[in-house]
Amino acid sequence: MSDSSGSVGLFSYETLVHAVAGAMGSVTAMTVFFPLDTARIRLQVDENRKSQSTPIILAEIAKEEGVLSLYRGWFPVISSLCCSNFVYFYTFNTLKRVMVTDRSRPSTDLLMGFISGAVNVLLTTPMWVVNTRLKLQGAKFRNEELHQTHYKGIVDAFSQIIAHEGVGTLWNGTLPSLVLVFNPAVQFMFYEAMKRKAGRGGRKISSFEIFLIGAIAKAIATTATYPLQTVQAILRFGQYKSDDKGGLVGSLRNVVSLLMDRIKRHGLLGLYKGLEAKLLQTVLTAALMFVVYEKITAATFRLMGLQRKLKH
Repeated sequence: MSDSSGSVGLFSYETLVHAVAGAMGSVTAMTVFFPLDTARIRLQVDENRKSQSTPIILAEIAKEEGVLSLYRGWFPVISSLCCSNFVYFYTFNTLKRVMVTDRSRPSTDLLMGFISGAVNVLLTTPMWVVNTRLKLQGAKFRNEELHQTHYKGIVDAFSQIIAHEGVGTLWNGTLPSLVLVFNPAVQFMFYEAMKRKAGRGGRKISSFEIFLIGAIAKAIATTATYPLQTVQAILRFGQYKSDDKGGLVGSLRNVVSLLMDRIKRHGLLGLYKGLEAKLLQTVLTAALMFVVYEKITAATFRLMGLQRKLKH
């Protein structure tokens, strides 16, 4: 199905372009700012690490484990991110073609974000569980209770987790992840709203404005949902022990238990440990991702001689 026909459906050239551009934008941005994500996840999982400053954490990791360790787990993370953003952008832009009108409100963007996020979580969580394990493999933890994992790669990690921990382990952290669809939903709601406002009257939006809009939208979403992102990282790492037998109620108890335990050990601010690294990484990554995404989509439509149907 082609946009030139004006048809609306699940499969369209325009939606595919958006999905590929979103995936490429996220891969480019994450590669640039990957060390910041390394610092963030180390702070979330290794709660005995006392250093709070992102530059100090990066210096410690580089000194103790080598500079290349800052990029440990790059390939599985990039692979997961590429798939995740492809799914998200494809779903979001498919819904946008169906749901968005000239009278659409921010609530419509929020709803599309929630639906896209839920689809994305259910399809890609196993990849994120594996890449969390690989990213922390070989790390030197301050917390002696954390043991090392030994995987040869993505396929071996999948095989070992299924064989030793069960298939359900691949969906560890799904509940907080589903709650966390609030993050990209809020991000896209603010992004779309600010972009519509900036582009009123057919005004062309500059790359700097796109960068700034993307940064502001992501900063708001990240700060609001960070405690659940910490819980998500701990559950994906797979070393949190619980007596619950699983299921929705068991998963909810795990989330609440982890949140309360974190507060008991480190106070309310313990829920925000690593936020500095996360904000630096995710805000800059999201901002650059949106710039690359917008550039790729615009260039592709110009190259193919297609009229992009923007719905602001």
